[in-house]
Amino acid sequence: MNKQVIVITGASSGFGALTARALAKAGHIVYAGMRATESRNAPAVAAAAAFAQENDVDLRSVELDVASDASVNAGIAKVIADAGRLDIVMHNAGHMSFGPAEAFTPEQFAQLFDVNVLSTQRVNRAALPQLRKQGKGLIVWVSSSSTRGGTPPYLSPYFAAKAAMDSLAVSYAAELTRWGIETSIVVPGAFTKGTNHFAHSGSPADAARAAEYNDGPYAGVPEKALQGLAALEPADADAASVADAIVDVVGLPFGRRPFRVHVDPSQDGAEIVNGVADRVRAEMFRNIGLQDLLKPAFIAA
Repeated sequence: MNKQVIVITGASSGFGALTARALAKAGHIVYAGMRATESRNAPAVAAAAAFAQENDVDLRSVELDVASDASVNAGIAKVIADAGRLDIVMHNAGHMSFGPAEAFTPEQFAQLFDVNVLSTQRVNRAALPQLRKQGKGLIVWVSSSSTRGGTPPYLSPYFAAKAAMDSLAVSYAAELTRWGIETSIVVPGAFTKGTNHFAHSGSPADAARAAEYNDGPYAGVPEKALQGLAALEPADADAASVADAIVDVVGLPFGRRPFRVHVDPSQDGAEIVNGVADRVRAEMFRNIGLQDLLKPAFIAA
C-alpha cells in the first residue's frame, strides 16, 4: 500500500470525520482539519485521538479554520513540517442553509460562499506550492448532486455555493495536470442521515420576510421539501459509503483516478447531467489542442 499524507478540511464531523477515519484505517497518515480544536471542537479532537489509539492508525488533528487565511496557512505549514510532504488535499468543509432565498441577506450568501467556495481557494494557495514542487498529488473535492441534479426549493444559498465550488474544481483540474496533480470530484447525494448537514443548517436572517413565505402561498413547502428528500433516500443509504468511495479513489494508482465519482442512493439525475457536461468539456479541450490537460503527467521531483 502506498501510504499518503492527507489533509481533510471540515473533519470534525460528517463526511470529513468519516473519511478521515476510513483513510487512516486504510493505512494513510491523515490530518483531520478543524477549527476551534482547543474549545468547541475539543471533543472531536479527543474522539479522533481515541480512534487512532484504539485502531492503531495514524490520525492526527490540526487547527484549520478555513475561513481564516492565517489559520489555513499555519495549518498546512504544520502538516508539511510534521510529515515532510503533503500528497492529498480533500476539500470537504461546508455549511448548509434552509429557507426561502429572498429572506437571506446578501451577507448570509457571502458567508455561505466563503465557507463553501473561498475556503478551497485559501487551502489551495497554501498547499499547491508543495504539491507542485513534489510533481505529484491529488485534490479531492466533495461536491454535491445539487450542482446538476434535482434541486428542491429553499436551499438556494447552499446550492449556489456548491455549484460554484464544483465549477472551480473543474477549472483547477486542467490547470494542475501538467504539474502532476490529479483531480477527483466526489458527488454525494442528499444524505439526510449520518451527517449534521441538515441538523445544523442556517436560517434566514430576515425572519419577517421568511414569515411571508411560511404563511402565504408557499405554506407547507418547507416540510414537503424535507420530507420528500428523506422519502427519496433508500432505507439502507449510509453516509459512510461516501468515505468508502474516497478511500477507493485514493487507493488507485496515479493516473487512474476518476475525474468524477457519484455516491447518490436517491439517483436525482446529477450523474446523467454531469456525464454530458464532462464529455463536452473533454471535447472542447480536444478541439482547442489542449487534450493533454485532461490527464495528469507525473513530474519527477
